Amino acid sequence: MALDAMTRTRTETDSLGSLEIPADAYWGIHTARALENFPISKRPISVYKDLVCGLAMVKQASARANKEIGVLDAEKADLIDRAAQLVIEGRFHDQFVVGVIQGGAGTSTNMNANEVITNIALELAGREKGDYAFLSPIDDTNRSQSTNDVYPTAIKVGLSLDLLTLMEELDLLRKAFLAKALEFHDVLKVGRTQLQDAVPMTLGQEFHGFATTLGEDHKRLKENAYLLYEINMGATAIGTGITTHPDYGAAVLRHLREISGLDLELATDLVESTSDTGAFMSFSSTLKRNAIKLSKICNDLRLLSSGPQAGLGEINLPARQAGSSIMPGKVNPVIPEVVNQVAFAVAGADLTVTMAVEGGQLQLNAFEPVIAHSIFQSITWMRRGMHTLRVNCVDGITVNRERLGAMVGSSVGVITALTPHIGYAAAAALAKTALLTGHNVADLVVEAGLMSREDVTKQLSPARLSGLEAVTAAIPVIAAGDIDGDDTGA
Repeated sequence: MALDAMTRTRTETDSLGSLEIPADAYWGIHTARALENFPISKRPISVYKDLVCGLAMVKQASARANKEIGVLDAEKADLIDRAAQLVIEGRFHDQFVVGVIQGGAGTSTNMNANEVITNIALELAGREKGDYAFLSPIDDTNRSQSTNDVYPTAIKVGLSLDLLTLMEELDLLRKAFLAKALEFHDVLKVGRTQLQDAVPMTLGQEFHGFATTLGEDHKRLKENAYLLYEINMGATAIGTGITTHPDYGAAVLRHLREISGLDLELATDLVESTSDTGAFMSFSSTLKRNAIKLSKICNDLRLLSSGPQAGLGEINLPARQAGSSIMPGKVNPVIPEVVNQVAFAVAGADLTVTMAVEGGQLQLNAFEPVIAHSIFQSITWMRRGMHTLRVNCVDGITVNRERLGAMVGSSVGVITALTPHIGYAAAAALAKTALLTGHNVADLVVEAGLMSREDVTKQLSPARLSGLEAVTAAIPVIAAGDIDGDDTGA
């Protein structure tokens, strides 16, 4: 009686001995040892699909280069090429099973890729999985390569691809804030500094500021993307290119540029490039900048929507879920809150990257797995965070116009707009009177005979209060004591 497919195995052997591998698995003995050695994260590298695609692109480019320079049989090279293409197209990703956190500077990841692509190629050739006498994961699929140039290059290619989707989502979020800026362009409110009332502005200006800061981050991310374009293919173990044909580096670069669509270039010093991971630290820092600024925006959204009765209550965030198991009717700002937490995680990941970069020794940094995991996770979470913030929060924000109108009308901050016309001392005295008596600022100015009602109304128009229409005149010298009825002092 035949064994069930799930229990059938094949035997594979390496320098440490032999292991039984599930017959249907495309991975092999090196991957199996990694599964035993690194049960740490319980997250396979396949969670980062662009990393898997980056690995496949490197293997495909290498096969084409090796064929071109004549160090790999054309039939074998074509089989590897075809197998890698299937992975690039999204197939067999479930076979990339090694954990994202691993020892060995990424060797397990490289071998996982070698084994999967080799066994796919064997099937394409009508052979059994594990028939490495015909096509070898190391001698053929890994020809002219080392983990120490494949792995960092695959990370850089994968991150570059992942970054494109992040930037698309970032731009959509920026446009969502711009749409709200247009919608709220005529809504006056009180601006605040140090959480204290300052001067009037429009809610549209506030949301336009959110859009602008996200646009600046889009530019910074685009600029720093080029940090990832320098690769070290052809370096092999430490940058000396041992075991590699002298024409391989230029050939693999040309093919990888064509396959990935990225403007990649070879490092001028392969020894330095193989040991240095500073580009990852700089790129991670830019991600952190974006995350922290986005978190600040979410802080503002939570403050502006606080209440709804005993807080600022200027805007309403969409109600997404019940906010309490004990307080009926309570609704919390859960979408900004989750984005805040993404930012905290990105900041922590950036510190991890920094320490891992520092931890490198001599000709190699052994900690690229945690660098890759940290940055890929940051990009993934940020992209998802931006998406949920846009579709589940920003797009549905509404404004409490009556509340804002009442707050502006009773705010002494509006008197700042009148200082060019009545002077600072007089404005300060009237502001104090307004605070003590609760009287309307405009009425006090008119009653003091400092300006006509028509002039006050003109100067306190939304356009001028918000600075959209700046008109000032000479400042007359008016002492605080000259104001009729003032007994508050300057």
